[in-house]
Amino acid sequence: MKIDLPEKRYYTIGEVAKAFNVNTSLLRFWEKEFKEIEPKKKTSGVRKYTPKDVENIQLIYHLLKEKGMTIEGAKNQLKVSKSAEQNKISLLKKLAGIKKELEDLRDNL
Repeated sequence: MKIDLPEKRYYTIGEVAKAFNVNTSLLRFWEKEFKEIEPKKKTSGVRKYTPKDVENIQLIYHLLKEKGMTIEGAKNQLKVSKSAEQNKISLLKKLAGIKKELEDLRDNL
Protein backbone atom coordinates (compact mmCIF):
# COMPACT_ATOMS: atom_id res chain seq x y z
CA MET A 1 0.00 0.00 0.00
CA LYS A 2 1.33 3.40 -0.95
CA ILE A 3 0.74 6.05 1.66
CA ASP A 4 0.59 9.73 0.90
CA LEU A 5 2.15 11.71 3.74
CA PRO A 6 4.35 14.78 3.38
CA GLU A 7 7.84 14.48 4.83
CA LYS A 8 7.71 15.80 8.40
CA ARG A 9 9.33 15.05 11.73
CA TYR A 10 6.02 14.19 13.39
CA TYR A 11 2.51 13.23 12.32
CA THR A 12 -0.72 13.39 14.28
CA ILE A 13 -2.81 10.30 14.83
CA GLY A 14 -5.43 11.77 12.48
CA GLU A 15 -2.92 12.22 9.66
CA VAL A 16 -1.64 8.66 10.03
CA ALA A 17 -5.13 7.18 10.27
CA LYS A 18 -6.21 9.05 7.14
CA ALA A 19 -3.09 7.93 5.23
CA PHE A 20 -3.86 4.27 6.00
CA ASN A 21 -7.64 4.69 5.76
CA VAL A 22 -8.16 3.28 9.28
CA ASN A 23 -9.76 4.58 12.47
CA THR A 24 -7.67 6.31 15.12
CA SER A 25 -8.92 3.71 17.59
CA LEU A 26 -7.28 0.98 15.48
CA LEU A 27 -3.94 2.81 15.67
CA ARG A 28 -4.30 3.09 19.45
CA PHE A 29 -5.07 -0.65 19.61
CA TRP A 30 -2.05 -1.51 17.47
CA GLU A 31 0.06 0.73 19.69
CA LYS A 32 -0.91 -1.43 22.68
CA GLU A 33 -0.37 -4.70 20.81
CA PHE A 34 2.88 -3.94 18.98
CA LYS A 35 5.93 -2.59 20.78
CA GLU A 36 7.26 -1.38 17.42
CA ILE A 37 4.81 1.55 17.50
CA GLU A 38 5.97 4.09 20.08
CA PRO A 39 4.59 7.55 19.36
CA LYS A 40 5.75 10.40 21.52
CA LYS A 41 3.01 11.64 23.81
CA LYS A 42 2.65 15.20 24.99
CA THR A 43 1.48 15.85 28.53
CA SER A 44 -1.95 16.54 27.05
CA GLY A 45 -1.96 12.98 25.67
CA VAL A 46 -1.60 14.03 22.02
CA ARG A 47 0.34 11.42 20.06
CA LYS A 48 3.11 12.40 17.66
CA TYR A 49 4.19 9.67 15.26
CA THR A 50 7.70 9.72 13.79
CA PRO A 51 8.48 8.56 10.25
CA LYS A 52 9.87 5.35 11.84
CA ASP A 53 6.52 4.80 13.60
CA VAL A 54 4.75 5.30 10.26
CA GLU A 55 7.10 2.79 8.62
CA ASN A 56 6.33 0.26 11.37
CA ILE A 57 2.60 0.92 11.02
CA GLN A 58 2.92 0.32 7.28
CA LEU A 59 4.62 -3.02 7.96
CA ILE A 60 1.95 -4.02 10.49
CA TYR A 61 -0.79 -2.90 8.10
CA HIS A 62 0.79 -5.02 5.36
CA LEU A 63 0.88 -8.11 7.58
CA LEU A 64 -2.62 -7.72 9.03
CA LYS A 65 -4.66 -6.18 6.25
CA GLU A 66 -2.90 -7.21 3.05
CA LYS A 67 -1.59 -10.63 4.06
CA GLY A 68 -4.54 -11.39 6.36
CA MET A 69 -2.46 -12.48 9.35
CA THR A 70 -3.74 -12.59 12.91
CA ILE A 71 -2.26 -10.28 15.57
CA GLU A 72 -0.24 -13.18 16.99
CA GLY A 73 0.87 -14.23 13.53
CA ALA A 74 1.99 -10.69 12.76
CA LYS A 75 3.89 -10.47 16.07
CA ASN A 76 5.69 -13.73 15.30
CA GLN A 77 6.43 -12.59 11.75
CA LEU A 78 7.86 -9.33 13.08
CA LYS A 79 10.17 -11.24 15.40
CA VAL A 80 11.33 -13.67 12.72
CA SER A 81 11.71 -11.56 9.63
CA LYS A 82 11.27 -7.89 10.39
CA SER A 83 14.20 -6.86 8.23
CA ALA A 84 13.03 -8.96 5.26
CA GLU A 85 9.55 -7.42 5.36
CA GLN A 86 11.02 -3.93 5.81
CA ASN A 87 13.23 -4.49 2.79
CA LYS A 88 10.18 -5.56 0.80
CA ILE A 89 8.22 -2.47 1.90
CA SER A 90 11.23 -0.27 1.14
CA LEU A 91 11.53 -1.79 -2.32
CA LEU A 92 7.81 -1.29 -2.96
CA LYS A 93 8.17 2.38 -1.93
CA LYS A 94 11.10 2.84 -4.30
CA LEU A 95 9.22 1.16 -7.14
CA ALA A 96 6.19 3.39 -6.52
CA GLY A 97 8.48 6.44 -6.67
CA ILE A 98 10.07 5.26 -9.90
CA LYS A 99 6.63 4.58 -11.38
CA LYS A 100 5.53 8.11 -10.50
CA GLU A 101 8.68 9.58 -12.06
CA LEU A 102 8.11 7.59 -15.24
CA GLU A 103 4.47 8.67 -15.39
CA ASP A 104 5.55 12.31 -14.94
CA LEU A 105 8.10 11.93 -17.73
CA ARG A 106 5.49 10.36 -20.00
CA ASP A 107 3.02 13.16 -19.25
CA ASN A 108 5.64 15.79 -20.10
CA LEU A 109 6.39 14.31 -23.53
